[in-house]
Amino acid sequence: MRIKANNIKEKPLTGAEIESAVDEKLTEVAALLAGNELDDDTRDRLQQKFNNALYNRDENVAMDAIAAFNVIDKKEDASREELLDEFSILLLSNKVDSRVAGKYLKAKKINNLVLIIISVVMVMLGLSMIIIPAPPSFELFTIYYFTEDDGITIMDVIACIIILTGIYMLIRTLYEDPFLSRTNE
Repeated sequence: MRIKANNIKEKPLTGAEIESAVDEKLTEVAALLAGNELDDDTRDRLQQKFNNALYNRDENVAMDAIAAFNVIDKKEDASREELLDEFSILLLSNKVDSRVAGKYLKAKKINNLVLIIISVVMVMLGLSMIIIPAPPSFELFTIYYFTEDDGITIMDVIACIIILTGIYMLIRTLYEDPFLSRTNE
């Protein structure tokens, strides 16, 4: 049985045409699989590939649609009329509804939450490296002595760098885009 590999048209398809093409391809796949017995690994792999194609399409389209709108934010020298024209064109060409926007905002909030947790852990790790006494074999080199037994070590400097990196990440995450939280007044 020979399968025609590329019968997709070059022009944009309507919903009914896409549905009939998908039905035709599924019938061909069913005909191919009907005569063969597949082992469990092959069947699981094919099922996973089918599920990925079926369920990931909406997420990819949604993220691409949102990414198209980010281009408008980067144009600072454009007039309001040009921005409004581009925005209306993008709204017509990309299907963005509240569900897509909600998914985008949820993903962004989760990303920010993970970055906040990582930055707080880094600050706590750095503080614990300074506060908790380390064994003498772990303290490498003393840079500045306060007394004969105490001073600033390389480990303290590394801990300060870790703390500053955590604070930088926290500030960068919390104040990434201050205009997102403000409403138009």
